[in-house]
Amino acid sequence: MAPGHPTSERVRTYCALCVSRCGAIATIEDGRFVRLDPDPSHPTGQALCAKGRAAPELVHHRDRLKYPLKRTRPKGDPDPGWQRIGWDEALELTASRLGALAAESGPESVAFSLVSPSTSASDDSMAWVERLMRAFGSPNLVGAMELCGWGRYFATGFTFGAPVPGKYLPDLENAGCILFWGYNPNHARLAHATATLAAQKRGARLVVVDPRRTEPARRADAWLQVRPGTDAALALGLAGVMIERGWFDEPFVREWTNGPLLVRSDTGRLLTDADVSEGGDAGRHVAWDRAAGRPTGYDPRRGRYDVDPTDLALSGEHTVRTWKGDVRCRTAFELAAARCRAYPPERVEAITGVPRAEVERSARLLWESRPLAYYAWSGVEMQTSSTQIARAIAQLSVLTGSLDARGGNVLFPAVASPAVGSEVPARPARPAVGLGVAERPLGPARWGFATTDELYRGILEREPYAVRGLVGFGSNLLLSHGDVLRGRGALAALDFYVHADLFMNPTAELADVVLPVASGFEREALKLGFEVSPAAQSLVQLRRPVAAPPGEARSDTAIVFDLAVALGLGEHFWNGDVDAAYRHQLAPSGLSLEWLRAHPEGARVALETRYRKFAETAGGVPLGFGTPTRKIELYSETLLAHGQPPLPEYQEPQVGPVSRPDLAERYPLVLTCAKHTLFCESQHRALPSLRRKAMDPEVELHPAAAAERGIAAGDWVRIETPEGRVRARARLNDTLQPNVVCGQHGWWQPCPEVGAPGYEPFGPDGANFNLLIGNAAIDPISGSVPHRAYLCEIRRAEEAGGR
Repeated sequence: MAPGHPTSERVRTYCALCVSRCGAIATIEDGRFVRLDPDPSHPTGQALCAKGRAAPELVHHRDRLKYPLKRTRPKGDPDPGWQRIGWDEALELTASRLGALAAESGPESVAFSLVSPSTSASDDSMAWVERLMRAFGSPNLVGAMELCGWGRYFATGFTFGAPVPGKYLPDLENAGCILFWGYNPNHARLAHATATLAAQKRGARLVVVDPRRTEPARRADAWLQVRPGTDAALALGLAGVMIERGWFDEPFVREWTNGPLLVRSDTGRLLTDADVSEGGDAGRHVAWDRAAGRPTGYDPRRGRYDVDPTDLALSGEHTVRTWKGDVRCRTAFELAAARCRAYPPERVEAITGVPRAEVERSARLLWESRPLAYYAWSGVEMQTSSTQIARAIAQLSVLTGSLDARGGNVLFPAVASPAVGSEVPARPARPAVGLGVAERPLGPARWGFATTDELYRGILEREPYAVRGLVGFGSNLLLSHGDVLRGRGALAALDFYVHADLFMNPTAELADVVLPVASGFEREALKLGFEVSPAAQSLVQLRRPVAAPPGEARSDTAIVFDLAVALGLGEHFWNGDVDAAYRHQLAPSGLSLEWLRAHPEGARVALETRYRKFAETAGGVPLGFGTPTRKIELYSETLLAHGQPPLPEYQEPQVGPVSRPDLAERYPLVLTCAKHTLFCESQHRALPSLRRKAMDPEVELHPAAAAERGIAAGDWVRIETPEGRVRARARLNDTLQPNVVCGQHGWWQPCPEVGAPGYEPFGPDGANFNLLIGNAAIDPISGSVPHRAYLCEIRRAEEAGGR
């Protein structure tokens, strides 16, 4: 192009702002990134949300962090006295302080935090942050797992021995029935939303469970409007109808679950050969041969019964003669069925508010329209019984026999690549026990994650040991987690805190060093597979920058590698060479980094989708499932051994109208919250095109509840809970239940371009939703916090000042 003539370039890429990773085309004019559009040729590119379209505003925003900053005043001072420093000084200072803490108090005294990849571009660097943490020797990653991921990735592990539906994703292209529970893909994963629309057009049925009438609920074949927090009762009730009517895959349940195994009525333990005969094998379980009318053995090491599985009893009570006397037993399935039958439709209606006829109709729909593909999200993870809810919902997939079946929840094939986050041996050889292991040995700490409650306790109370340092990558803890004021005090008490981010925010303001981060549009990133379908999984894409980062901002990945070198851990990070690390990731696939760099559209790798992989054999032994019995565990001895219910059960929300009638007198409304379609959690409210559409925080309430309180649409109101109070504008929604209100979290940023104010994050005149939520009532296994089911009252706010 001749000098002086405008230039325009369109680059194939993908939007990294959230878990959807939507395929996109970036337009660059005269060297400036100006537009992002969907790329229909990409497997996730059928649509692009408003956040993605606002990407140029994010890239070019004047308030972006541009240079490393060092605090020069005490944390109690309202002015941090930020001083611009160079990268060499920032890295040297950070490495020296972290190294000193590790030498004095052990590497476990330094925790790492990372913003969730579900609502950010941290997917680019998450594995590298984990690698750095392991190499450093810390067992504590504060990654919001208790709020966003526990149910999908770990709670159902007690059932399946695998992350369902976190990695066994819904096969929406082939599903006969789709179940979304506490999940609105229109706001959370647009690639799922477009795939669901396509599935409905070809005849798939849709069932949505949500307290709010979301977009998917409006077009669903069944919308089950559950009272927040009572989801387990609904799931058990649906399963109970299916079992009572015979609407379940009996051969699948008999052969692939531990339903036929006998459970001792006296101890609740699975009966073993060691119980039956003196000197017997404690590793072998016992089932009942209904054809012969006697016990029969099951060896989980071989994954086989002593008789044909068709001869096994699934139900009934059986007396087994043991060397210590007769023992009465029931099958695990009989116990599971009894638990589900305890929630008939009329009881479910009384607990959840879902009409009994809808419970029965939906149960039939799930069965008759199978295969069933389901996905559950944070709507059921932010609960005081999140583990039980996840396991109760999982039973529906089990009963339909849909796991890893075409059209069910399938572990899609993946491009071969090393697990770079975990391939480095933890340092020291015997890593310290993670925060929370003693209180919740089956919880997030078991997998290297710490909750914010555990982090704050480690800092303030030095239990189980002192946490003195924090390395944060984009995690705005004080706007995203409960117990805000305690968290603020904890972060202020740290000996050293380094935080990397795009913008200064209320959490970053408590750091000692702040590092500027390049956005996902200003940095390279390697993506091996896009999760939502086999075609998406086959795509490997090296996302190229479409804009230059502001000032001296660097990618999170580059920061991790540079910090590793400064800490003396360069041997684990190719001595800081990110390209060498990418080549290591690509090596098993045979793809070239240089080729991908020259082809931003990416490469497709031939993959074979296999179903029912659990039935495949190795050395004559069925692969089965990653559970102690190698079967899907309807009945979990693992949970029982830790004092937890072995069967999914309903537990009232700990802060709810039934469990706390004393509080309900003062706080009669059930408070939930939902993800805003225009923002990724606490981000993007400073972008004019988005903020114009949502000028103020809102709380939705039913017109009847509003009229009872003298509230009109648009009024400023106070939301009050036992923990605190904040402000929001009233929005009337007649599809809500009259006793349910729905708030929004993440409000703090101003947007002067459209005259929109910011909000003080730590006081009652602000809009920080998480000031309303405490950490006293949490899930006993995971530590999940009830952001989605609490108690509140709504009052009309004073008119003074308009806010």
